[in-house]
Amino acid sequence: MNDLTHRARYEARLNRVLDHIYDHLDEPLEIDRLAEIACLSPYHWHRIYQAMHGETVAVTVRRLRLHRAAGYLANGSMPIAEIAARSGYSSLQSFSRTFSAAFGMPPAQYRKQGTHSRFRPALSGGDQMTMREVVIREVPAMRVLTVDHVGSYMQIGKAFDTLVGWLAARNLLSPEMRMVGIFHDDPGIMAERELRSKAGVVLPRVIDVDVPVTVTEVRGGQYAVLRHKGPYADMASAYQWLYGEWLVQSGREAADAPVFEEYLNNPKDTAPAELVTEICLPLV
Repeated sequence: MNDLTHRARYEARLNRVLDHIYDHLDEPLEIDRLAEIACLSPYHWHRIYQAMHGETVAVTVRRLRLHRAAGYLANGSMPIAEIAARSGYSSLQSFSRTFSAAFGMPPAQYRKQGTHSRFRPALSGGDQMTMREVVIREVPAMRVLTVDHVGSYMQIGKAFDTLVGWLAARNLLSPEMRMVGIFHDDPGIMAERELRSKAGVVLPRVIDVDVPVTVTEVRGGQYAVLRHKGPYADMASAYQWLYGEWLVQSGREAADAPVFEEYLNNPKDTAPAELVTEICLPLV
């Protein structure tokens, strides 16, 4: 058995842990139970996880819960106390303190004044979006290595974790690679459980792939590119503005191809307010 096979076995075990975390964020996540899911010794598995994923399990869980909480705040009306409870906090005060440390403002202020508020039309005052913030760019065709995801776009991180693990097992991680997400469906008309997307990476060279990784070709041509700085939870508001304000006023038409996002920094080592994403809408 070669080194690749050994590492792939560990990645498969830890991917089961990540899948369980994503699917049970509302529940207590006991370390011993996660060790059972990984089929690894409870004495050692956590060190293996940290070494392979670059953060502790506790940090992963906190990051994912706060990311989801920001989505609830930006895109819905769920009471903050309920969001705190679903995020694993016994008190609203401790949730507010942790959220403020990560997002730079308490939850109630984020709901009203977070980055997503820039995309609200007819909002008096504030730093509102303008048409010139979208640029038209010629994008070359791309060969993207992808892992399919079906379900909430907020959980596409599951597919990215699988993809990064596959790359790491083959020593293919490099500073030159580009991380992209490809989104096929409109969450406004498609049931959340049926949304189709792909977690992807563009490598500087061509390689052979095997399951669960496939190759997806992204069309070249003109794209409307909106650079968004802020939490991923704000992306729904950015899309609504891009389609509902910019596109209908621009005189352009969207091409028959999916939109994609390119992620210019890493959520594991970047504060949510500093995350930079380019939303790329294909044009006729």
